Amino acid sequence: MTAFELAVQDLTGIRVAGAVGADRIELCTALSTGGLTPSRGLIEAAADAGPPVHVLIRPRAGGFDYAAEEHRLIVADARAAMAAGASGVVVGGTRGGVVDTDLVRAVQDVAPEVTFHRAFDVLVDLDRALDAVLELGVRRVLTSGGAARAVDALDVLTRLVRRADGALEVMAGAGISAVNVVQVAATGVDAVHASAKRRVDDALALALGSDGGNGYETTDERAAGEILAALRGGEA
Repeated sequence: MTAFELAVQDLTGIRVAGAVGADRIELCTALSTGGLTPSRGLIEAAADAGPPVHVLIRPRAGGFDYAAEEHRLIVADARAAMAAGASGVVVGGTRGGVVDTDLVRAVQDVAPEVTFHRAFDVLVDLDRALDAVLELGVRRVLTSGGAARAVDALDVLTRLVRRADGALEVMAGAGISAVNVVQVAATGVDAVHASAKRRVDDALALALGSDGGNGYETTDERAAGEILAALRGGEA
């Protein structure tokens, strides 16, 4: 079966992941920025919830070309995440348009299971990038096939799956919904990754006449359940 990874950023998301039966959690904060490293307390809460927890280690928003001091912070945060109960970590780094192999190796020294995240999609050559993470021994790569949405790069995802040939897992993410998850899974990817977000308006902002811009996003249990139901139905 194609695994279902749910990206969550709060306690609601952790609860939803368990309720719908997600195979794995990617835990972060600030999903609206692409995700940032979560707190130790949130990692511990997720680790106690059921599904395996893979923690996003990303020290700031923006690009993935990290300075030496950021390397050290990423490694320290990866070590702390494992100590807090994570099953693995999710990282990514670039150097001149290719995989930052030094960063990945340093993280592998402190975490037994590493996913290379969608920094992959900004690399110059996705085939060469896949070869690089294969050589590193990374467990999986999260990719949209270089497109804004995974469903718009089905041919690329199919090619990457064939190139990986089972030596690592290819996980498709970006714009995954109940409408397109079966199409994406049909490329042969090992997993799909979705955030299934909904917006919650902040009561104080509404009282002050705000347009809701001060609300927040959280995981939508119905949307997450519909994605998983569609995925499993498509595999029946």
